[in-house]
Amino acid sequence: MTTKRKVGLGLGIYVGVIAIFLAIFGSGQKNDVYKPQNEFKLDAWFSIGPFDFTKATMYVLIAAILMCVTMVYVARRMQQRPNRVQTLVEVAFSLMRDNITKANMSSTEAAKWFPFVGALFLFIWFSNMLGYIPLPTNSEEKINVFGAHIPSFALYAATANLSIPLSLSLLVWIIYNAVGIKRKGPKGYILSFIPAGVPGFLTPFILGLELMSNFMRLISLSVRLFANILAGHLIILFMGGALVVLLGVEALGIVTFPLAVALFMFEVALVATLQAFIFATLTAIYLGGATADHH
Repeated sequence: MTTKRKVGLGLGIYVGVIAIFLAIFGSGQKNDVYKPQNEFKLDAWFSIGPFDFTKATMYVLIAAILMCVTMVYVARRMQQRPNRVQTLVEVAFSLMRDNITKANMSSTEAAKWFPFVGALFLFIWFSNMLGYIPLPTNSEEKINVFGAHIPSFALYAATANLSIPLSLSLLVWIIYNAVGIKRKGPKGYILSFIPAGVPGFLTPFILGLELMSNFMRLISLSVRLFANILAGHLIILFMGGALVVLLGVEALGIVTFPLAVALFMFEVALVATLQAFIFATLTAIYLGGATADHH
């Protein structure tokens, strides 16, 4: 049998299975009770003074602890002949040091700012990856286990909440602007935004655009990370079962669930690392521009 016929036979069987499920289960009524957006709703589990402890808080703490414990564990067990874990960490170290930090600033500044840029990359990466591990965080839907009502398992990422990427972006924005002002002085730093060769009469206009662009970095940094992680989780949620529940068509799960698995693997393999890489790279670029002698 040729490959073309095998593919056609496989598709025919797949469509036939869908038709059988439709004939058996049919289509139910539209579900107006289930609200998929509630998966990202933050309910206060308890309060410590004026601060509410939510699942976003828990994810931030877990990501920070995992990052520190993993790096300390590997650092204390370095070997002359590295094992697979050490090799992976060394590859990540080289990526953060050479491709992200050194590639975007001078060697002196790279040595100074590498710990900060590396910590940002690792924290965002751990936060993103943790978001693809099901944890009992859905307090709206609970499971009865021997009389104990335990929150059901769900996917959530701290970086899918705008407050976390915005806090990281604000930290980066304040630091690189403060460093630029300290290095060049307030007037020199502001004038450094004007590209060389701009005619004098265009200087105020270009300066206004550059200052606005500098402020927009705060928004672009945070929204890029937040939107990509949130969109990925929403697509996985809908394809994994939310669409079936909302429409009341059980047979639809045969189509959407394989897509959910494929999207899940794509997000884990590429998006989680790519977004951490982009955030850290832009941070290094902004720091490099603020500390450079010339614009």
